[in-house]
Amino acid sequence: MDRDEEFARFVDERWPVLVRSAVLLGCARPEAEDLVQTALVRCYVNWEKVSRAGSRDGYVYRVLVNCHHDSYRRRWWRERPTEHLPETSADDVTGQVDDADAVRRALRRLSPAHREVVVLRYYAHLGEQQIAEALGIAPGTVKSRLSRAFAQLSTDLDVSELRGGRAS
Repeated sequence: MDRDEEFARFVDERWPVLVRSAVLLGCARPEAEDLVQTALVRCYVNWEKVSRAGSRDGYVYRVLVNCHHDSYRRRWWRERPTEHLPETSADDVTGQVDDADAVRRALRRLSPAHREVVVLRYYAHLGEQQIAEALGIAPGTVKSRLSRAFAQLSTDLDVSELRGGRAS
């Protein structure tokens, strides 16, 4: 299989998970697709290096997270968020909040560093070592961030609603 075929096959297999991971990192769907395209273009240029990497998925996720950081920095510089954001969406007002919305809101309240490790561990199913390589941090830091993220999530009201209103 040549380089182009190998890359096309990888993209076909991983596209939905990569886009969903970008959404969970905090991007809107169209922005997530653009972000994944940008990350994949960067990976394609260095595909031989990516193919030789210990974890191809880990390498691609590292590029994706770096692209997300770059995008966030550019957006932050251009846009200044308002002081007070509404806490509820139209779905909240009507009482039609589904579990996915509650999880997204809870993830948004995590710091970017904590959100990244949670998304890579439990959505992308990367191991702690792969996450460490993808983010350029020590495995112990991955464990620490996961622990702190779960501590924060355990007190989150949206998450406690998913468990039938019982906060742990």
